[in-house]
Amino acid sequence: MLDNMLNTIFIITAAIILISALLTITAHNVVHALLYLVITMLAVSLIFFILGASFAAALQIIIYAGAIMVLFIFVTMMLHQGEKSLAQERHLFHFSTSITALFLSSMLFFELIFMLFLTPTDSANSRVTAPSSAIITVKDIGTQLYGPYSLLVVISALMLLSALITAIHISKSPVTSEIKTKADNL
Repeated sequence: MLDNMLNTIFIITAAIILISALLTITAHNVVHALLYLVITMLAVSLIFFILGASFAAALQIIIYAGAIMVLFIFVTMMLHQGEKSLAQERHLFHFSTSITALFLSSMLFFELIFMLFLTPTDSANSRVTAPSSAIITVKDIGTQLYGPYSLLVVISALMLLSALITAIHISKSPVTSEIKTKADNL
């Protein structure tokens, strides 16, 4: 019975991932796309939790849904375009425009509550157990990440750094180019 409930929760969560990912790429508004991307990341972390990888679920929430999304929001706010952006932002935060995001995230929340508190537990096992009996520690994960996969970790860090530098370059004020052209004319 527990397996059927976990399979049902897995299917619902996978559907939420597909819907929110589709809404992320079809959203016309950057802030809405970021909200749907956060829901996608939270749903992926719930999948990790269902599969018994609670550390990977925590990393998914902390790194992707937390830090990376803060970086995206920082870049979005850095590209602010004055009064035009202020008028658009006033329109963004109406309740009617975020009903879908609220519905999907509340479904994920209720699935997590159901899994944590309402599923039957075995006294010998935890609520959700990993399919294999091997215990993987944080040290093992760190050894794998910074062992054979260290090049991939460095490449991802460089990609994030280059994206941030590009966003800073794009957001530079055109005032500096106007000053340069005035100086050239003198």
